[in-house]
Amino acid sequence: FKSGTAGREPRSTPLADYPDLRKHNNCMASSLTPAIYGRLRDKETPNGWTLDQCIQTGVDNPGHPFIKTVGMVAGDEESYEMFAELFDPVIKDRHNGYDPKIMKHPTDLDSSKITSGMFDDKYVLSSRVRTGRSIRGLSLPPACTRSERREVERVVVQALSGLKGDLSGKYYSLTDMTEREQQQLIDDHFLFDKPVSPLLTCAGMARDWPDARGIWHNNEKTFLIWINEEDHTRVISMEKGGNMKRVFERFCRGLKDVERLIQERGWEFMWNERLGYILTCPSNLGTGLRAGVHVRLPLLSKDPRFSKILDNLRLQKRGTGGVDTAAVGDTFDISNLDRLGKSEVELVQCVIDGVNFLIECEKRLEKGQDIKVPAPIQSRK
Repeated sequence: FKSGTAGREPRSTPLADYPDLRKHNNCMASSLTPAIYGRLRDKETPNGWTLDQCIQTGVDNPGHPFIKTVGMVAGDEESYEMFAELFDPVIKDRHNGYDPKIMKHPTDLDSSKITSGMFDDKYVLSSRVRTGRSIRGLSLPPACTRSERREVERVVVQALSGLKGDLSGKYYSLTDMTEREQQQLIDDHFLFDKPVSPLLTCAGMARDWPDARGIWHNNEKTFLIWINEEDHTRVISMEKGGNMKRVFERFCRGLKDVERLIQERGWEFMWNERLGYILTCPSNLGTGLRAGVHVRLPLLSKDPRFSKILDNLRLQKRGTGGVDTAAVGDTFDISNLDRLGKSEVELVQCVIDGVNFLIECEKRLEKGQDIKVPAPIQSRK
């Protein structure tokens, strides 16, 4: 799989190999020029990962006219350095002007700084915070060998066995799972399926499925970790209702414990001050954090100003997925738009303040009162 071009005569000129991106709408296609391609094409990382492998998913998936995808992935931590001439403008495009050449990313996992993190349960049905973490020294899922993937599983599962108290739990390997365990995890909306999205399959993430993949969760099922899906690990804290402060507190505590347990075994997470935590897709760099709530907004969601309000609050909306999507037309998954350039505490606070504003708007509309579009949040200090 790791076929490199180093040390060989190039088979053709870079221009003859330059991809046709004329119909593409993704960040990679917007930033890649024949000149950049020519300079980077024959380079490879120490693990043998090339530019062409980074961009393949963006070449195969032109994107949607109205939804701009990223269009490239990293095969290892070194990809972001080796191919910075392309990654940096893609990051700047995707992360609202964050420039990795001159900016530094803040990390802050002090949950005590959060204020008013309790939502009105009449409107907020559930709260969750997720991120990813990668193990330094092992290739990322698009590029890893089978042995590297198994090593990720071994290192992480061993570390998780050291979690205590309300965080202690059990690991379920996808290869060893019984039908009953599988059904239970599907019913709990925990189980991730084999990736079918071409964005992921074209990036090489579904190879050898389900080898060395699995799910760990605590006994309360409020703290869980996916292993070897799109990233080495996805860490999720969640619960029903609107207590975002408690969800974030458990998230921070769990992450710190996991990091300590991994370091005790001689490993560490991929992190640097320019890009924050290193993950497979450039869209998740920085905090990798998505703090989201499922919130009912029957009146506000029909108001023509809804989209503008979300934009100005730096929030994004998604459908809630699952079986009730069509029936529950007024329930949305609202989360932070930014990942990089702001700390975890800032992003969670942004979601809390924003969702409280949305609920306030909904209450005003219920009483027949008018609502205002808030001034845009400044995204760079």
